[in-house]
Parts: sequence; structure tokens; C-alpha cells
Amino acid sequence: MRRPSLLLASGALVLAAAACAPADDTSSTTSVASPAGSAAADACAKESLKLTTPGKLTIGTDKPAYEPWFKDDDPSSGQGFESAVAYAVAGKMGFTRDEVAWAVVPFDSSFAPGPKKFDFDVNQISITPSRAKAVDFSQGYYTVKQGVVALDGTKFASATSLAELKDAKIGVQAGTTALEAVRAVIQPTKDPSVFNQQVDAVNALKNKQIDAIVVDLPTAFYVTAAQVEGSKIVGQFAANSGEPEEFGMLFQKGNSLVSCVDKALGELKSSGELAQIESQWLTAAAGAPELK
Repeated sequence: MRRPSLLLASGALVLAAAACAPADDTSSTTSVASPAGSAAADACAKESLKLTTPGKLTIGTDKPAYEPWFKDDDPSSGQGFESAVAYAVAGKMGFTRDEVAWAVVPFDSSFAPGPKKFDFDVNQISITPSRAKAVDFSQGYYTVKQGVVALDGTKFASATSLAELKDAKIGVQAGTTALEAVRAVIQPTKDPSVFNQQVDAVNALKNKQIDAIVVDLPTAFYVTAAQVEGSKIVGQFAANSGEPEEFGMLFQKGNSLVSCVDKALGELKSSGELAQIESQWLTAAAGAPELK
């Protein structure tokens, strides 16, 4: 799962986790005739958008919706990194808070081929070529690294390099880029233990059935702060040596709403607002040591 730094509150980390592409063109944007130079702007005017529910911007995410991405399992609160980003994008597109609706969309079904019941999904979904064959993505709104979590005092908790993790029994969630990263970057001698849900991997670590888990970095902070007492972040590492891993908003294939969301994200980046949201909810992650 995917899918980072975190907020310090009252001297303690206030965090949470979660975890780290499909379909027909039934939810596309329609543009209106307009003079040259204003066509692009008019195509993204709220009244020109073909939405899943007329008059509402429907955003999908999983349940439970973990911190630091969402606060208190409530995507509609505007609290947490992805909730805040989603509402900032909606605002740039002309939607008020009460014009945003949330739909429950399981992580692994969000990028499966087929029609979508949302306008876009935001759920720590990494942009990958394989997923992009079935769904469309916005530009990235967050650049991700992976975090390694182990029980403090155990053999692998003191690792300072990826090579020192090769003999570890590592747990990961199925369908995530963390699994790909473990196999491609750490290359452990034992095949990683794959779990259907992130909580199953966490429980296996608690019960000492595995030596460590690999999750996206914000999730790693949540695991150590709230899920596994006596655990620690061993370190962080890039998922691959090429292009950085990024989270993107996910759309049904062919949905022209993508360009409008990209426009909104571009404005949030250039104004510095996206960086401020990241700083508020994810800034502590820089403290995790780099594993090479």
C-alpha cells in the first residue's frame, strides 16, 4: 500500500497508516464551444464537466481511511494529507465542500478494469505503467519512499543497509509497490510473506511470525506510533533506481476530467499550497535513515 513525512503534535507523532487501473469511458468531461484561447478554461468550468453524479464531485477512497492520509477514518473532514489535497483540488475546480461526495472503493479494485462509480480516487495509489493500461492517472501529488519496520531490539532492527536485510523474513501487502520494491531492491533470500491486508502483515510482525514489514513511509510512522508497540523504523529506501514513485489520483480510462484535475494540481504546486499541506501532515518522515 502505497502509500512520506508526518506531523508532530504535543511532542508526539500524530500519524496513521494505510497502506503502498481500469475501464470504459462513461465518466468523461465535455467541453463547450468557445473562442480560441479560452477553450481549455471553458472545458474545465464546473458546468461543463460530465460527473458521476450531476452537481457533485464524487471522490473514492478505501475504508478504513487511515491517518496520516485521513483523520479519524473520515475522508469528509478535510483533515489528513489526502483529504486536504482532495478538497484543495475540488476548490480549485469550483466545488464547495458540500458539493463533494465520498464513495468507498477498496484499494485493489480501484485500478481493476471496468466502469467507475467515482470521478477520481485518492488512496495512496502509485502510478505504474501496468496500472495505466487500465486506468488514467493525474500528475503525481506525492513522491513516495518505502519504509522498513521491525521490532526494536531484534536482529534486523539495527540494519543500516539493504544488504543487512537480505536474510530477513519480510511481510508486505499484496498488490502494492512495496512488494515490488522488496523483490527488486532488497532482493531477500527468502520470498516475502504476502498478506491480503496491511493489518494482517502488522499482526504477523506483532506475533513475531516475520522479521520486518515494508510499507510506504507515512504508513511506517503510523505502524510504529499506533499499531505495533515496541517497533521502530529501520530506515527508508527508494522503490527503484529510475523514476521516483508517485501517488496519483485515479480515473476511469479515457476520462477527460484528468486535464482539469492536473490544472488544479498545477496551481496548488505553483502557489506552494500543496507543499504546505504536505508539511502539515507528512513532514516528520525525513527523519528516517536512508538505506542503501
